[in-house]
Amino acid sequence: MAIKSLLYSYLLELLSIYTIKSELTSIKTKKFPLHKVKNQPKKNSRVLYISGVAVGLAKSDHQRGMEIASGIACHLSAIARDVVSVQIVPPGWIYLELTDLFLAAWLQSLVNSGVGRDNDRGQGKITIQNQSCLFAIQYAHARCYSLVQLAHGEGLIKLKEPTADKSRLFPDQPIPWLEDEQKFRLNHPAEGEVISKLVEVIDNLESPDLSGAVNWEKISLDLSQAFEAFWCQCRILGKKEISSPELAQARLGLIIATQSVLKRLLVNKFGAFAPVEL
Repeated sequence: MAIKSLLYSYLLELLSIYTIKSELTSIKTKKFPLHKVKNQPKKNSRVLYISGVAVGLAKSDHQRGMEIASGIACHLSAIARDVVSVQIVPPGWIYLELTDLFLAAWLQSLVNSGVGRDNDRGQGKITIQNQSCLFAIQYAHARCYSLVQLAHGEGLIKLKEPTADKSRLFPDQPIPWLEDEQKFRLNHPAEGEVISKLVEVIDNLESPDLSGAVNWEKISLDLSQAFEAFWCQCRILGKKEISSPELAQARLGLIIATQSVLKRLLVNKFGAFAPVEL
């Protein structure tokens, strides 16, 4: 599920309250701005989008911009309170931050079913010019797979029996993304960076009409590098590293989600092989 597409649909539905028909048609045609904010290390796993639609509608009238933004925020909080927390900032910016509950459900959906279809290999494929970049992405995919298999062997996580596609990894139980207080468990900056890159890739894969030109080679490599940094800083295997089985399982869930997305990029976007070992 593309988060950007979901939020866009919420906003578009609410805009009919504040715009006349001709304005709404224009907004639908031009695609009003909705931008994901780059991950900030001090914000941990925060996923934040900013919409300037109220500012655009108000043009130079800042007071009206805040009025429109306030109305949209009020309605959005009512219909999507489990999805986002909403804040408005002068002159009318609408800040949409994913709730811990929704982020956990979104990541679990990646773990459960992955993204896209495996049978459209190479459909509209893009040729990677830099072969070292392709190798880095393939290496990250294989590393994800091997780490989860090692964790399975050590009893940290239990996987279901392999399907026809042996590269697919399915945990036997839901991943414990949330702590007892329903707070998101993964709060290390490196974990947040991987989550941010996953959100960005899925937004681009599943909302192409909202994404514009995409440098697939760059965003794929960015995800691979974010995973490598995460693995170096957030170890899972080894007695000293396992301070909490639930934290280890949540990190493994993040690795499974990453492997699923990397496979989609390699197979469906680049028409390349997604190895499970190198």
